[in-house]
Amino acid sequence: MLGRLLDRKPGQLQGRSTAVFLAEGLLRVRGKDGRLHPLKANAAQREYERRRGVGNIVLKARQMGLTTWVAGRFLLKTITRPGTLTLQVAHTQEAAEEILRIVHRFVEHLPAGLQAGALSRSKSNVRQIVFPKIDSEYRVESAADRNAGRGLTFQNLHCSEVSRWPETGAGDAAEVLAGLRAGLAPEGELVLESTPNGAEGCFYQQWRRAGEIGPERTGLVRHFFPWWMEERYRAAPVEEASLTEEERELMARPGVSLDLAQIAYRRSLRAGLQGLARQEYVEDAESCFLVSGESYFELEAIEKRMKTAPDPVGRRQNGRFQVWLEPQPGRWYVVAVDPAGGGADGDRSAVQVIDLETGMQCAEFAGHVGGLELMALAREIAWDYETAWLVVERNNHGGEQLSLLEQAGYKRIYRGADGNAGFLTTSVSRPAMLARMSMALVETPGIFHSKELLAECRSFVRLRNGATGARSGAYDDRVMAMAVGLAARLEILKEQGKGNRDQGIGSAKADPSLGSG
Repeated sequence: MLGRLLDRKPGQLQGRSTAVFLAEGLLRVRGKDGRLHPLKANAAQREYERRRGVGNIVLKARQMGLTTWVAGRFLLKTITRPGTLTLQVAHTQEAAEEILRIVHRFVEHLPAGLQAGALSRSKSNVRQIVFPKIDSEYRVESAADRNAGRGLTFQNLHCSEVSRWPETGAGDAAEVLAGLRAGLAPEGELVLESTPNGAEGCFYQQWRRAGEIGPERTGLVRHFFPWWMEERYRAAPVEEASLTEEERELMARPGVSLDLAQIAYRRSLRAGLQGLARQEYVEDAESCFLVSGESYFELEAIEKRMKTAPDPVGRRQNGRFQVWLEPQPGRWYVVAVDPAGGGADGDRSAVQVIDLETGMQCAEFAGHVGGLELMALAREIAWDYETAWLVVERNNHGGEQLSLLEQAGYKRIYRGADGNAGFLTTSVSRPAMLARMSMALVETPGIFHSKELLAECRSFVRLRNGATGARSGAYDDRVMAMAVGLAARLEILKEQGKGNRDQGIGSAKADPSLGSG
């Protein structure tokens, strides 16, 4: 059956797969000139085909042709494999209708013999094309319909412009996406594709998780397509002498090959779109996720540090615990914990390890862990880092988990001015500790090593009710753990300045009563 041969690369096709050969030979698209042209793969489409997996997530600049290419690929899979149901889901009804028009055009310009024979159609409307003789169907729906795809089992699923799917209530887009993925057959092909739209929402989270290591990763193949992969994006060349330092740095970036005509086009983009240029015409997979809202932290400082932040020297706990600086004998550390309830679907807990003297971030943990498991992990980390001060935010879940720590016999536990164990975040202490962290990002950005922490800082905003926190769909657990740790560090240093080295928390490092972790 031809469908089984689509992804093979016969020698006579000069490296192209059968699917690419058929797409370029059979399918027609309407060009910018209004005329019909063969669907000839461009640079981004060729690269997508080269790296494509069973599950894919695509972050791209505008108008790269990926939606059209996936529509063509999925149509070929639909008409060459009897019994196939393909579903494309767009962000609006108008976009869904436009995609279906593209697919209709593909079908209408197939050889007449196929259209009159095996590929004759019995139903054609604004949502579907049915091929009854091969029992296959191509459907296009809108994510605005919360029941999109419900009750169906499909072999191909393309979710388009996911970052712009409607969010009329808490988690709506994520719920729709979860429902759609539940309907995908076990070996079905999945494509999540979008331009960026802020450091928030289900597409942003799917993109971040696709790059993670460990049990929380999605298993999706990441594809990133910057604007310069589109050959049409050029203008009259600029003079080389006029290049700015930032433009020269971009042209010298590994893997980037820009000429003066592309730099000219880039200047026109930035003049017209200003701040939105980084979002609409992406250049890297970090800064393109602009925050749609008033960012609490200084974005320029975050972006500069994001470019230079080092990779961890070690990973543990299936990648959830990252280490940049291993513990050194004779140094003192703070281990700050922002606890959550745990569970795979709940908030995450976070742990930050900070050098007491310098404030340098040494290590970081984030994951769906709570209760006794979290406290055992935090105690083990603190013990490894020279029996560090354990600073646990005692709001909500923290009180219970502090009791578990004390029962386990760990002595060097941070106590607030009221003498109670743990760090209490209040309407007074929260603004102060966040302001302190914001200042550190600007004045001493080199103390922050985690790119995941910096990404959370980017999506940490001033909310409409005057409060601060993560935008919908984003996390702030790493941010809060770091803010708590930096605030507690200053209090501990003050106590040490008074000659009370252990701040009444425990005895000297050599005291065996501290426990063995």
